[in-house]
Formats: sequence, C-alpha cells, structure tokens
Amino acid sequence: MITSQSSVSVRYAETDMMGVVYHGSYLPWLEIGRTTLLKEHGLPYRELEAEGFFLPVLEVGLRYLRPAKYDDTVNITTFLREKPTLRIRMEYELHRGDELLATAFTLHAFIDRTGKPVRPPVPFVTVMNRVFA
Repeated sequence: MITSQSSVSVRYAETDMMGVVYHGSYLPWLEIGRTTLLKEHGLPYRELEAEGFFLPVLEVGLRYLRPAKYDDTVNITTFLREKPTLRIRMEYELHRGDELLATAFTLHAFIDRTGKPVRPPVPFVTVMNRVFA
C-alpha cells in the first residue's frame, strides 16, 4: 500500500450560502490527492499525458459524513491499497483535523490519445512493481 497527504483550504466559491461545501467541490480535491500521490512516486500526470497516456475516471463513490465549511483546512489522504493492473482504484479520506469528513474512491483505466484502453506504460509498471514488491 502507498499513501499520500495533501491539503486544501476551502474557498468561498466552493460553498453554498450557508458556508457549507457544495458536494461537487469534493471531486477536484480527490484529483489533487490522486495527482499528488502519482507525482510523489515519480509519475507526474503531466509526463504520462505527454507520453500519450491518460487516466479517465471510470467510477467514483463519495460518502459524506460531516460538512466541510468555508476556510476549513481539509486534509486529503490518498491510498493505493493494491497493485494496479489494468485498472487503478484509489481511496481517499478527507479530514478536518481529527474529524473524518468524507470517504471516497475513484476507479481509473489507462487509455491512449484515441481513447482506446491500453496497458500502463513501462515506467508506471516499474514503479508499481517496486512499491508493491
């Protein structure tokens, strides 16, 4: 298993009139967690795209437990619990301090520039083999 830590400060634009974070605002935070995890392990998403590989979201699940509010600092823990093969499942926990606000998962697959499913690139496989050895 590998993990990564990120944080965001809740912007006013991400909230409703009550200062509570709008449910759709959580999805970009998951992307922050996901791209940070990849970057920390030598797999910046920008480089994957430059080489013609993309990781679209196939499925997403989010469970809201407590509301995040304007100006909160939300800590995002991203987990890659199993060695990915053709699909990659990332899991997330979002906290305000010690308080768990939400849990989530995203499922991805590699595609090429034409949208055709492909095997992960060699550098990705190499890193995953090392991390999950």
